[in-house]
Amino acid sequence: MSYLVKAIQKLNPTAEFSFTDDDYSTIKWDILEGEAPTKKEIDAAIKQIKADELTEAATRAATKSALLDRLGITEDEAKLLLS
Repeated sequence: MSYLVKAIQKLNPTAEFSFTDDDYSTIKWDILEGEAPTKKEIDAAIKQIKADELTEAATRAATKSALLDRLGITEDEAKLLLS
């Protein structure tokens, strides 16, 4: 899912829309409650979504590492066990 879609859904979850080439200027609003988000608002939402994804990935990596340490196995050994 594109960041443009994620941002619009974050800002206006009930909106229905289409666009071309991930370009804000091509958004066609089919159903929209209230005002359409501005490009600036969408850009800020995209920035926040990306930051949230990085935080989530770092948290997952730390959790995975801690679990492997508790189990006393390496990542390769875990993959072998799960395959």
